[in-house]
Amino acid sequence: MPLRAAGIPYPRIETTGANALAEWERLRRAGNGWPVIVGGDEALALIGEQFEAEGNAVAVDVILAASRKIRVPEDLFARLDAERLSEEDKAALAGDWPESPPPETGLTVASDILTGKPHDRVHILLIPTSDGAEVPAYLRWGGWNECPAPEMHVAVLRDWHARYGAELVGLSGDILNLRAKRRPETREAALTLATEQFFYCTDIVEQGVGSTSALAATLMSSDWWFFWWD
Repeated sequence: MPLRAAGIPYPRIETTGANALAEWERLRRAGNGWPVIVGGDEALALIGEQFEAEGNAVAVDVILAASRKIRVPEDLFARLDAERLSEEDKAALAGDWPESPPPETGLTVASDILTGKPHDRVHILLIPTSDGAEVPAYLRWGGWNECPAPEMHVAVLRDWHARYGAELVGLSGDILNLRAKRRPETREAALTLATEQFFYCTDIVEQGVGSTSALAATLMSSDWWFFWWD
């Protein structure tokens, strides 16, 4: 019988980090809600804290209604200073196309971020929706530091699912793991998507791969998308 996480009113399944993706796929096929791998005990606790944060008790239907009014990518670009939209800034941000793409991230939430060793115990939440893009609304996830508000996450994930078949697989305290069914087919399309992802999550470039060209190369070579907010 599924367990319940303290403070989070959704069924919880325990597994191992090594088996987390296989269990996610099994639950996904079962169709009894959307499974999301949240990682180990610490990650589960952080999600619970976010869910129960004072002033964060916004109803799911209110968040979903707000998400439908968001334009992607226009409102995504408007999140940051207008200076970051200048041609000079975009050229500097793009850099040169790498000789080889950065390594694939894969499913990171099921493993120790420093050692890469799978967690002994991993939690999967079963969210009462058939649309993975709605998970941040149900968990009230986001809205701290530069991390977008829940309704922005929903709008962006919905748009990327429509265009690339991207599905939310993992969500920890500050990380999202998505897996795409379709990759960008040209460098131009990959750079467009990489620019959107930068405005969604600047840290994956500024504290990660270093340029949108490097990110675009990854998007053309891997099905896994990684997002992290400091």
